[in-house]
Amino acid sequence: MIEPVIGIIGGSGLYDIEGLEEKTWQQVETPWGTPSDALLFGRLGGVRCVFLPRHGRGHPLSPTHLNYRANIDALKRSGVTDVLSLSAVGSLKAELPPGHFVIVDQFIDRSFAREKSFFGDGVVAHVSMAHPVCSRLGDALEGAARKLALPVTRGGTYLVMEGPQFSTKAESELYRSWGCSVIGMTNMPEAKLAREAELCYATVAMVTDYDCWHPDHDHVTVEAVVKVLLENADKARELVRTVVPTLGLRRSLCAAGCDRALDNAVITATHMRDPALLEKLDAVAGRILAG
Repeated sequence: MIEPVIGIIGGSGLYDIEGLEEKTWQQVETPWGTPSDALLFGRLGGVRCVFLPRHGRGHPLSPTHLNYRANIDALKRSGVTDVLSLSAVGSLKAELPPGHFVIVDQFIDRSFAREKSFFGDGVVAHVSMAHPVCSRLGDALEGAARKLALPVTRGGTYLVMEGPQFSTKAESELYRSWGCSVIGMTNMPEAKLAREAELCYATVAMVTDYDCWHPDHDHVTVEAVVKVLLENADKARELVRTVVPTLGLRRSLCAAGCDRALDNAVITATHMRDPALLEKLDAVAGRILAG
């Protein structure tokens, strides 16, 4: 049986988790560089939790320049088994207004300036991303959101753009034609790296505004967006406090197979593997590469 450790990645406006007991900030070193910030360790309802502010406290880091590999490695190295990703997004659908939460189940990755894998020359691996979100975590998040009477939709596609600029109207309309639900800048390659690290991963996308496709977009003020952002952050904290006790129950292996994603994924022959890269992979892939 596994005793879960819940990792929480906080997006814009979410730089801490209230209610944590035995709180301590610790800097975690990784072979991939420095994470966005120190990690906040603690317990929530008796469940071990590790919180990481994605952009750093005070938001000094842009989406493009986040060290996604260091962030995921640091969580894995800290014993995390399940990752809840909280992200501010724009809506691409009229029925998903500001203040709405979307528990996404798919991604389209349009980012292009980021390191997207722990693997490479010397240790080649290909993991499946057909179902990029852990359905078990999604079920738990949906149940907690409905218990709190939060406006929530289960399922939807998150379009990840590079940024830091927002979309043109033509781009926004293109993504809408693809059937995407929300748009943001941060969940790729985060979700891909979580899969490579054999971490169960789920995203709660929190809508702050309609993207520029909406006819009323030009009437939205920065103050209005910030107000929704802060309200969403408060609701997200309540959601985390509600769902963590459920996720913290001892369990067997993940039914979705997230914690065995590297089974049969590494292709490089044992005698051809690069020792230096193997050393860097000690946390994320140690289960299958050790020895």
